Amino acid sequence: MVRFLQNTGRRLAKIIVAVFIVAVAVVVIPNVVEFATQQSNVKPSDEISSSGKTYDCILVLGASMLPNGQPSTVLKDRLDVAVNLYRKGVAPKIVMSGDDSRALSYDEVTNMKKYAVEQGIPSEDIFCDHAGINTYDSMYRARYVFNVESMVVVTQTYHQYRALFDASSFGIDCVGAPSDLNSYEKKLIFEIREMGARVSDMRKVIMRENATHLSEPVSLQQSGDVTTW
Repeated sequence: MVRFLQNTGRRLAKIIVAVFIVAVAVVVIPNVVEFATQQSNVKPSDEISSSGKTYDCILVLGASMLPNGQPSTVLKDRLDVAVNLYRKGVAPKIVMSGDDSRALSYDEVTNMKKYAVEQGIPSEDIFCDHAGINTYDSMYRARYVFNVESMVVVTQTYHQYRALFDASSFGIDCVGAPSDLNSYEKKLIFEIREMGARVSDMRKVIMRENATHLSEPVSLQQSGDVTTW
């Protein structure tokens, strides 16, 4: 009986170790792949603007708004970087992509556009993607709704690797402009959460999932005001 219990204990220990190794691999591999393949595509804004290359659009990924409708620090930094890139002629259009699905009173991307217009960007040059409910969907819709072939993605550095990995999977020629203009109180939480998000997005890329919401194509050659609700 003692030997049986010992053997059972060893087998159980081996199973636990094997499960642990697999779990670690499942988390580590997507994070390493996304970082390794996209690190070189994350470039300072000045390098992007001085390259002389023009892109179809600048895509700003949404983040939380304050109760008064103003952007949070994280989002304001993204918008300020995008505004600066637009002014330097990096792209003729800006696409604001975010989640407006949580409540009727919550309109993330319209407020993002409002902020940019207040900074002097022409309203007709700003498009709103109201169904960019997550990073993968934003990139899917950039390619298949807005027909984007090249773009500059604006978000914080920790978020760039996944965003660019998703965009590249749809054949979009893209670079990332980091928007780390401030220190963020919840940065560690963001980075930990991002590790899991990279795993989720790699699965979506491998499975070639559709975006949650599909829409009719929107041409960037027209006024962006057609997408403003």
